[in-house]
Amino acid sequence: MDSRDLFEILVRAHIDSVRSFLLGSLRDPLAAEDLVQEAFLVAWRKLDYYDRKMPFGPWVRGIAGKLLLNWRRKQGRSKVHFVDDETLQLMDHRFEEFSSLAGDSFDEHLNALRDCFTCLSPQQRSAIDLHYQHGLHCREIARRLGFGLEAVKKHLQRGRAVLQKCLANKLPSVREEL
Repeated sequence: MDSRDLFEILVRAHIDSVRSFLLGSLRDPLAAEDLVQEAFLVAWRKLDYYDRKMPFGPWVRGIAGKLLLNWRRKQGRSKVHFVDDETLQLMDHRFEEFSSLAGDSFDEHLNALRDCFTCLSPQQRSAIDLHYQHGLHCREIARRLGFGLEAVKKHLQRGRAVLQKCLANKLPSVREEL
């Protein structure tokens, strides 16, 4: 697995908390969604600066918070609706509780994924490796492995399901999303 695949796992695990954080501070869902996307783009660009010993969630929410402050400055107070401070403090407290859960660090996710990868059948492992590691499309995977196109699709589908179930058993943050 390369850093792009691992980053995708982290995005999926934390996108809802970043979205909730932003929507809790402004009531413009389109602006919030733009800021969510921008936060993960910035996180991708700054991934080399991320300390893997620290939880990923608070780091990416910190990026989102800085983007929100910049957005507020550009909009001016008259055009923006905010929730009250008590609600924001409650949300911040909840996010801190989530960030203290096991399974929130990059290394924990990576180690769990490596462990779960061993649960795949050889066909699933090959299909997933060629698709995600090497970026091949299903037709090319079928040609390389000598399988039919539909068989490759099924190996990918079932392999992802095995990984998701395994990760849900290993990581509380993944289990709560299911």
